[in-house]
Amino acid sequence: MNESLEGLSVSLLTALGSKMVRQTNALDELTIEVKAADLTDVMLTLRDHPGLRFDQLMDLCGMDYSDYRQGEWEGLRFAVVYHLLSVAKNRRVRVRVFAADDDFPVLSSVTAIWSSANWYEREAFDLYGILFDGHPDLRRILTDYGFVGHPFRKDFPLSGNVEMRYDPEQQRVIYQPVSIDPREITPRIVREANYGERA
Repeated sequence: MNESLEGLSVSLLTALGSKMVRQTNALDELTIEVKAADLTDVMLTLRDHPGLRFDQLMDLCGMDYSDYRQGEWEGLRFAVVYHLLSVAKNRRVRVRVFAADDDFPVLSSVTAIWSSANWYEREAFDLYGILFDGHPDLRRILTDYGFVGHPFRKDFPLSGNVEMRYDPEQQRVIYQPVSIDPREITPRIVREANYGERA
């Protein structure tokens, strides 16, 4: 671990203490894991602590670990990963938090801390079904309002549940069952009889 990351690691441990479940360093990037119950307190500390000052939320994304490492994953299924930047200290940190309930994943919204979280949280809700308690306007952002399911979940069917098309007779968009037949695509290999042989 380089000096800068080592200093950040010590600062995080000092500021967060027992609220930090795990800290890992991979490819010179520091990732900390916190409990869902401590999320708001941790994020406020990361933003306001004079030794940290992570004043920008660069990204937030949902994760589905249900088939992680070919099904060997035994932890909770849904997580949200936050990428934070301290402009003043020129440092970055990644924060990962798992939702406590796999059937109904809920985490606290951080929109009151960083307003840039608004659309990111809507995207994680839309694509993964992760709810954000306290979000001012949690609704779909990428899929249609009538869309069924959450397309980035590992158990979502590849062809989807329904398809939509414009019906000229009704003069509106309608939904209908998927008309694509599921099939397995096997690549066709063409071999020349004398390929690679010298004449």
